[in-house]
Amino acid sequence: MSHPRNGGDLVVESLTTLGAACVFGLPGQHALGLFDALRRSPLRYVGLRVENNAGFAADGYARTAGTVAPLFLSTGPGALTSLAALQEAAAASVPVLAVSSQIPSAGLGGRRRGYLHELRDQQSSFRDVVKSVHTARTASQIPSALAAAWESALTAPYGPVWVEIPQDVLLAPTTVPRVTGLRAEPRPLVPRPELIAEAAVLLAEAERPVILAGGGVVRAGATGELLRLAELLRAPVASTFGAKGAFPWEHPLSLRSWLEDRHTTDLLEDADVLLVVGSGLGELSSNYHTLAPRGRVIQIEADLGKLESNHPAFGIHADARLALAALADSVPASAPDGRAEEAVALLLKQVRARLDAQGLDLEQGLLAAVRRALPDDSPVFFDMTILGYWAWSAFDARRPGAMHSAQGAGGLGYGFPAALGAAAGAGGRPVLAVSGDGGAMYSIAELATARQLGLDVTWLIVDDGGYGILREYMTDTFGAATATELARPDFVRLAESFGVPAALTRPEDLERDLAAALATPGPSVLVLPALLRMFAPTHLGPAGQEQTGQAPAGTGAGAAG
Repeated sequence: MSHPRNGGDLVVESLTTLGAACVFGLPGQHALGLFDALRRSPLRYVGLRVENNAGFAADGYARTAGTVAPLFLSTGPGALTSLAALQEAAAASVPVLAVSSQIPSAGLGGRRRGYLHELRDQQSSFRDVVKSVHTARTASQIPSALAAAWESALTAPYGPVWVEIPQDVLLAPTTVPRVTGLRAEPRPLVPRPELIAEAAVLLAEAERPVILAGGGVVRAGATGELLRLAELLRAPVASTFGAKGAFPWEHPLSLRSWLEDRHTTDLLEDADVLLVVGSGLGELSSNYHTLAPRGRVIQIEADLGKLESNHPAFGIHADARLALAALADSVPASAPDGRAEEAVALLLKQVRARLDAQGLDLEQGLLAAVRRALPDDSPVFFDMTILGYWAWSAFDARRPGAMHSAQGAGGLGYGFPAALGAAAGAGGRPVLAVSGDGGAMYSIAELATARQLGLDVTWLIVDDGGYGILREYMTDTFGAATATELARPDFVRLAESFGVPAALTRPEDLERDLAAALATPGPSVLVLPALLRMFAPTHLGPAGQEQTGQAPAGTGAGAAG
């Protein structure tokens, strides 16, 4: 029988018209009208088992598909469970559009009528996390609220947005015509010409220019503009952990991503002009706030709140691609004299010597094995785990958007569900997730999702019997670790109980086993028992005086696995 159109239909019609193809989420009693409408839409639904994992999956999809990822949630507990995922999307500027139900309209406004899932002010729980909050109190408001949210999510800086709609509005029949003409046009963040002119003069006159590329370069699609400007200036380029793939790894001007290395910090400090693009120079990007530039800093940043938030700079509030293109059009080409390339080669040699002195062949070998096994066009998602921390600095992503982690907010459980989301839009490419045993337990239920949907994700679980990085922190600081050792399941048998093929592997077999798993369609699990160490930090003292064996501090209490 035919079903009368309702508020839920307006939601899916609006999202379809705006360009959505896939929706993530988890149903709930107040959101039934929203989910029922999916049956009458062309939208593909990817259902996860936990709302936080659904948020991570939407995040992974948005990062790899380069578009907004809708996330459907129910009221109260269902909505609140997504907060950690939305925090990661906010920290990493990922356009997730969360659509949540609300209690019936009669209970809104703090009336405390005792509805199921009732909160005094549900929006207030999200307002400090997401980029913008939108409410539709009537059916006719739904299309415009969603268009405004979509535009907000895709206006630089990107970010998650929140839309809530009462249960009765989602369920009530509507006479609003089918949505067909809805549009959302993100506003370009154009640099002011007088700022570009001044920055171009500073860069042209610099004797030792250096560029630090942040995640904003990747999100803005500005990698071509970055390469052009760097080659014009003959400027070495370092990439932050969120900017993996922003600059060619093997380029003679590439400093790569050794931002936790004091030699890199020294080189950045020694620049007479340091151009920072798409980074706020936060904790991880500044070697734990030890970076102290001695020259002039030019900062291009789309997030106004991050502009000059850590260092005085010549600030340009603009989209990275537009600003870099304008600078490349304004600076003359520098005559190549080989000095920049020599400085890069020396730095990489110093980094290599420092690592070689620490007996870390196992860790470096494992990361190299992962790189060789992973196809160049396949993305990898690292959880907050020691091999992931190594990847921040040492992994060659090969292309923009090919490596992702939860380093924005630093919460556990990101890797596997984010990889599932990426696989939903990967067009047949295999996807890799890497977790520790502690982080794996956050998302183990999603093995059922992987099996049910046949998603092409290989999950590498590095099993060290606990929260490995926290074990290092506590042992180094207090002489002993507390609450870091974990009972865990037989991951191979557990995965097989979900109908997911699984196997144990060894360091010497990892490349072969991982390549085989990635080449086999559908989900799979590889378990690698291994006790890994981090390289010694350099922010605790001058280069050459590192405390060997310590892990880098400052990644947060959730940085374990």
